[in-house]
Amino acid sequence: MKNLSRLLNPRSIAFIGGHECAVAIRRSRELGFAGTIYAVHPKREDLAGVPTLRSVDDIPGTVDAAFVAVKREPTIEVVRALAGKGCGGAVIYAAGFAETGNADLQQQLLAAAAGMPLMGPNCYGFVNTLARAALWPDETGLEPVARGVALITQSGNIACNFTMMMRGLPVAAVYSIGNQVDVGMHDMVEALSADPRISAIGLHVEGLPDVPAFARAASLARRRRVPIVVLKTGRSEQGAKVAMSHTSSLAGADSLYDALFERYGIARMTSVSAFAETLKFLHNGGPVAGSRLVSLSCSGGEAALVADMALDRNVSFPPFDAETKPRVAATLNEYVAIDNPLDYHTFIWGQPEKLTATFTEVLKGGFDVGMVILATPTHPKMKPDSW
Repeated sequence: MKNLSRLLNPRSIAFIGGHECAVAIRRSRELGFAGTIYAVHPKREDLAGVPTLRSVDDIPGTVDAAFVAVKREPTIEVVRALAGKGCGGAVIYAAGFAETGNADLQQQLLAAAAGMPLMGPNCYGFVNTLARAALWPDETGLEPVARGVALITQSGNIACNFTMMMRGLPVAAVYSIGNQVDVGMHDMVEALSADPRISAIGLHVEGLPDVPAFARAASLARRRRVPIVVLKTGRSEQGAKVAMSHTSSLAGADSLYDALFERYGIARMTSVSAFAETLKFLHNGGPVAGSRLVSLSCSGGEAALVADMALDRNVSFPPFDAETKPRVAATLNEYVAIDNPLDYHTFIWGQPEKLTATFTEVLKGGFDVGMVILATPTHPKMKPDSW
């Protein structure tokens, strides 16, 4: 297992480059980064107000992490200098390596690191709100949280979009790892599943260069009770071609990925919406013991819809047992059929004591997951308090 603790949770950061570094410095300050920041540029006097040093060699002592945003050829020498100073790891922003056919140049980059962890190349880096650190050259919608999910992707733009989600999902960190020349998806899963502040891990996967290592990491996360949700692209022939040209990732037979994810208890989603909502569910409730669901709604139409959604899925809506059914019935009137999913009608709307009694008896019924369907009006002409 790579030691990524200094890179992912830095107390000192060196930003090496121009405009992208100035943006990243501002993002870190906006998050409240309290550590030491160094700026390196051969000509500019400052980056985002931080006086510049002329080279990596001018950095006093060592640093925990570096964001390297220079052209691809100079990147190699910068990485060699950082490794020589004992840097804890570097994010490599530059593109034009294996994803464009320059595999040899990418290997030179890895050799220059001499064991120092490298994230990238061809990557956006990361925003870690737990460490208040942003080695990140763009906008971000993240705010610091005490606990949340971690999202890992090979795509910089998808990573940027992940930071902007407005779905009530607490996101602790977003990582864009690019070509994975060194730090791979498996390294990130191993490191993040060891952090008690990470409630679940979401992966956007184009391809896995080291399947056995990923399997070991997934197994470790499972033992640690940190659930993983994956959004795997490249299911189509066209998608697989894009993955290869984007980050030099061989998508492989999609059915094999399905088998891998099923074997290690990883939930695969096929849309960003399902990906985000599953992570939200796992953040709030954690992995569940079983698949027995109960649903509460005040509409027969909604009850029928949710019942149909269980088809072809490994969940069920079992009927209330002999003890629970009469207790639920006692909280409602004779017009309500006591079934699961339960349509409790509108008779007890606006009566908190009666609603509480019904919900309490239903949720005491021995189910693994209870779900409540609520509709709140958002139209400006409607008054939410009437609901």
